[in-house]
Amino acid sequence: MAIYLTSESKVIVQGITGGEGTKHTALMLKSGTNVVGGVNARKAGTTVKHVDADGNDVELPVFASVAEAIEKTGADVSVAFVPPAFTKDAVVEAIDAEIGLLVVITEGVPVQDTAEFWAYAQGKKTRIIGPNCPGIISPGQALAGITPATIAGPGPVGLVSKSGTLTYQMMFELRDFGFTTAIGIGGDPVIGTTHIDALEAFENDPETKAIVMIGEIGGDAEERAAEYIKAHVTKPVVGYVAGFTAPEGKTMGHAGAIVSGSSGTAQAKKEALEAAGVKVGKTPSETAALMREILQAL
Repeated sequence: MAIYLTSESKVIVQGITGGEGTKHTALMLKSGTNVVGGVNARKAGTTVKHVDADGNDVELPVFASVAEAIEKTGADVSVAFVPPAFTKDAVVEAIDAEIGLLVVITEGVPVQDTAEFWAYAQGKKTRIIGPNCPGIISPGQALAGITPATIAGPGPVGLVSKSGTLTYQMMFELRDFGFTTAIGIGGDPVIGTTHIDALEAFENDPETKAIVMIGEIGGDAEERAAEYIKAHVTKPVVGYVAGFTAPEGKTMGHAGAIVSGSSGTAQAKKEALEAAGVKVGKTPSETAALMREILQAL
């Protein structure tokens, strides 16, 4: 089992002919993902050549729109490698075409654009992951995004993280156990899929036995996730909050990582999570060790 993305998923790439789209389409195919085509209105009707996981040559069709790609291939997942200025249009197009899952990798999308397409998506069929995220991987099944597929294999751990690099580190630390799904939700102030969304999905996935949640300073997403865990999550959760040494009032790395007064600090988030029964590590390695103890006891 996995959440949101499985071996059955049919993936298209918006921006398949660009530099990043080309590189990561190749890596997604190599990881075994069923990539069925791509979208670039200016190059519609052409094909792009790649190699699949078995080393066979594949020619992927390039379509004029997401709607056409869905009609011709049955695609249900799109990964967007589109420059920030065009991301909102690409997302709206995917929502209008009713793609089931849209992973927006792009960094630097204006927050107003994200807020507008997030609002536009409400009540519609598309789940958005991102923007500014590494995407989602269900090891051994499929990859939609830029997470290296060679870090860890399938196993009982569910991982949800604001940070891409901390996603990779946690996968590496727990590679001997493996993951049902690892999802990088992105660190921008407005994102499509939240910690709570992922926690709910992992709680409902019978194959996920324990959950790692990685947050960071800024905002109140982790505090809200703590409330949700207390009320709804029965599986063991361990957490890590990046930014214990961050100076007050300074934006750190992600656009959403800014501390104002005591709200949004790593310590406040740690306390909220611990009050909900979550074991919180002071470092990623300590967090992995806490999860290791839980998994060995299961």
